[in-house]
Amino acid sequence: MADINTSNAVSRAALSTTATEGKRTSYRWWVLTMLALMALITFLDRTNISIAAPSMMKEFGLTKAQMGFVFSAFAWAYAGFQLPSGWISDKFGPRKIMTLVVLFWSMMTMATAHAWGFASLLVIRFIFGMGEAASWPAGTQAMQFWYPRSERGLANGVTHSCGQFATSAVPLVAVALMTAYGWRSIFHIFGAIGIMWSIAFWFMYRDRPDDHPKVNAAEAAYIRDGLPPAKTKTAIPWKLILGCPTTWIMGIAWSAYTYSLYFFWYWLPTYLLEFRHISLKNMGYLAPLPLLGGSLGVVVGGIITDYALRKTGNLKWSRRGVAITAMFGAAIAIVPAALLAKPIPVIICLILCNFFVSLCSAPSWATCMDIAGGYAGTVSAVMNMIGQFAGSLSAIIFGILVQKGFWVAPFFVMSAILIGVGLLWLFVINPERSVLQRS
Repeated sequence: MADINTSNAVSRAALSTTATEGKRTSYRWWVLTMLALMALITFLDRTNISIAAPSMMKEFGLTKAQMGFVFSAFAWAYAGFQLPSGWISDKFGPRKIMTLVVLFWSMMTMATAHAWGFASLLVIRFIFGMGEAASWPAGTQAMQFWYPRSERGLANGVTHSCGQFATSAVPLVAVALMTAYGWRSIFHIFGAIGIMWSIAFWFMYRDRPDDHPKVNAAEAAYIRDGLPPAKTKTAIPWKLILGCPTTWIMGIAWSAYTYSLYFFWYWLPTYLLEFRHISLKNMGYLAPLPLLGGSLGVVVGGIITDYALRKTGNLKWSRRGVAITAMFGAAIAIVPAALLAKPIPVIICLILCNFFVSLCSAPSWATCMDIAGGYAGTVSAVMNMIGQFAGSLSAIIFGILVQKGFWVAPFFVMSAILIGVGLLWLFVINPERSVLQRS
């Protein structure tokens, strides 16, 4: 606690003395732009298969349960490779890792267009998930390097909001592409976008602000909260990180987000087409709305958690308060979405649910940075690993239940999970405790 209060005091001191050091550059916002674009590309490539799914199932003769396994193949690899991805991100730095992995998964996105059946889809999606596994551990480390504690909620909010916005843009863009050129065109075009980003990122980014020619001393000091440049880190303290209960509890808490979001990312179009009997054209207009609600929720959550921290200096409740509101609000909103009969009220409830779920995104990732002690790649990788395994279960469970005709039950399961994690945030999670503390 003392360390955190000292850090806050140093941050305020740095803010007050900046004027005497000359005008501060603002290159960190260009870095945020690139990270936000990376997030957008990540989710474009991850969720575009949801639009192609009905056509793929028809062409390859797949059942809904099989398609659920195809969706989950990505999540298995994405979750399973989080720890090694966090390690390589902390060891080699975001610049090298993010450039390589975005290039790799973009090629795998394009390879999806050349699948020929169930087995090939499973393999391609699994390898694709391996490539994307390093995206958020490396991105989180990049944000820890480039933003002071008081701006981390906003940085996370903007990047994750762009990811959510991508999921809302996918139905509009992908339906148009599929209608004009067939479902394979979606994967070719989206993959090409990622290749262009990886080239631009290599030239625009440096791992440390102090090493970038467009960052002056004032901005570098502000980013460091006024502290001297960081020394080279020692070996990753695996025992402390993996032995800290908070590391694993954050993963369990993140599971509520991923479990819920996998429905919006993968099954929402099918749900609207087959259970709500909405036409393909109208689905292209309605499916983005809950996803736009999520995009707004991520930004709002980031703004609120940073504002609360600046006003109160209370790290614990500036993170906790937003996350608790998110979990309980989403749990309440999803119930009428399952029970109402008319499509428009259902869409409104889904918008509210995704908005509240997404409020917890920024405080969750900011908490990882707060507790990581310089090892944000590894700590965030553990959180995301556990959460993504939960997401993979969501895709499978939903697919099996709806194949048996149970379209309502998955929503009640989601509500129960959200309530349970809301209680975790209320009583257990402590953003003020570093994973490097021994007791």
